[in-house]
Amino acid sequence: MKAAVVRAFGEPLVIEERPDPEPGPGQVRVRVEASGLCHTDIHAAHGDWPVKPSPPFVPGHEGVGLVEKLGEGVTHLSVGQRVAVPWLGRACGRCEHCLSGWETLCEQQINTGYGCDGGYAEKMLAWADFAQPVPDGITAAEAAPLTCAGVTTYKALKVADVRPGQLLAISGIGGLGHLAVQYAKIAGATVAAIDVTDDKLRLATDLGADLVIDARKQDVAEVLKQHGGAHAAIALAVNESAFAAVNAGLRRGGKLVMVALPAHGTIQVPIFDTVLNGTSVIGSIVGTRQDLAEVFQLHAAGRTKVIYETRPLASVNDSIDEVLRGEVKARIVFDLDAGR
Repeated sequence: MKAAVVRAFGEPLVIEERPDPEPGPGQVRVRVEASGLCHTDIHAAHGDWPVKPSPPFVPGHEGVGLVEKLGEGVTHLSVGQRVAVPWLGRACGRCEHCLSGWETLCEQQINTGYGCDGGYAEKMLAWADFAQPVPDGITAAEAAPLTCAGVTTYKALKVADVRPGQLLAISGIGGLGHLAVQYAKIAGATVAAIDVTDDKLRLATDLGADLVIDARKQDVAEVLKQHGGAHAAIALAVNESAFAAVNAGLRRGGKLVMVALPAHGTIQVPIFDTVLNGTSVIGSIVGTRQDLAEVFQLHAAGRTKVIYETRPLASVNDSIDEVLRGEVKARIVFDLDAGR
């Protein structure tokens, strides 16, 4: 099989031939049809974060494909069934976090495309209990971005606890942000979309944003304050100043939900203002299996639209460069069937 492999941090990925992986007990082998390009994959390939993967490895945690082979003990999936393989590749199922519905905080978790090989390959392994069935009517290319960009922003909306009519600021309208706008509108929020490119601001408007803020030309915090301040802000832009801007635009009691992970990123939280105004700064990391099931249900019901463009896996390095230059409207999805 072909796979795009990180051989060394910061170097171009290498397309190479590898043997088909064999599923162990509790695993399945998936013939990958589509795999989304998430900014996290770029961080992984560059070794940006304090906890690093170990090269050589195959990135990708938005892999979607057909079950090709069952490992010992797998009975709830069947050969030919379409599944998605998310960031949460496996959790222990026994710790306090797993047992209380927060499996994404499990300290024993294994992350797809980081702690084990991911979806930038024609075939991949998945732990069957964490391979999410994709409902009929959802294509592999649509399901791929939903597997991370969708479930991550959907969970962030839950963490923000935004109520109908409240003002929600979404900072960064791209692969994640264009879905966040849609989930926020489904929740009944008034949406303020923030970005620095004309295309993405237009996209936010097309998807129902009530207010768009061009951070190149406007003071984000000031505009939000003119509208009473945001009840919550979801920070998706990989930029420290963007975090600070929406934090400053919260109303009293507002919440900053941090999702994007700038390399070595930090923000200054003013203690006096935070205490006096009763604001909160909260981290939100991906979503659970149940969250992903709900994301797929919403899409199958026609409530969301995924904006994506497909590329062959051979374009992986050029595609990464496009993302880093901010030239991708929403999501790039690698079409693994194109190279077979």
